[in-house]
Amino acid sequence: MALLLRSLARQGVCMPCPRFCIYRHAVPMGTTAKEEMNKFWAKNTRLNRPMSPHITIYSWSIPMMMSITHRGTGVGLSGGISLFAVAALVLPGDYTSHLELVHSLSLGPSLITSAKFILAFPVLYHTFNGIRHLIWDVGKGFKIPEVYRSGYAVIGLSLLSAIALAAL
Repeated sequence: MALLLRSLARQGVCMPCPRFCIYRHAVPMGTTAKEEMNKFWAKNTRLNRPMSPHITIYSWSIPMMMSITHRGTGVGLSGGISLFAVAALVLPGDYTSHLELVHSLSLGPSLITSAKFILAFPVLYHTFNGIRHLIWDVGKGFKIPEVYRSGYAVIGLSLLSAIALAAL
C-alpha cells in the first residue's frame, strides 16, 4: 500500500498539470539564512545582550556539577572499557601475564590502593547517580531539598564504597 501511495504521489508531483503541482504557491525567500543570522547577531550586539546560555550567568550548584560529572564519568568509563577491550585483543599474553607484570613492578601498597580508588570511584559514582536518575524517572525526588539530599547521598556513598573497595 505504501509503495502504491508513493508512486501516485511521485506522479502527482511530476505531472505538468498546475493543480497537482505542490510548488505553485512557493515564493523565493527574501533573505538568506546567512543574512538572517547576521541580522540576529547585529541586533544582539547593538542591544548589548550576552550569549545565552553562558556559564558566566549561572551560579554553580551541586546538581549542576553532578550532572556534568555523571556525563563525564559515563564517557570516561565507556572509553576506558573500549580501550581495555582493544588492548586485550591486541597485546600479547593473557590476563595472568599482565597481572604478573604489575606485581613485578613492586609499586607498593599506597600506590596500588590509590589506583584502585581511582578506578572504583567513577564506576560507583556513575552507578549510584544512575540509580538516582532511575528514581527521578519514577517521578520521585524532584523537590529542591530532595535533589540536594540525594546528591550528597550519592557523593557520600560513592566515596565510602570506593574507599571500601580500594582497601580490599
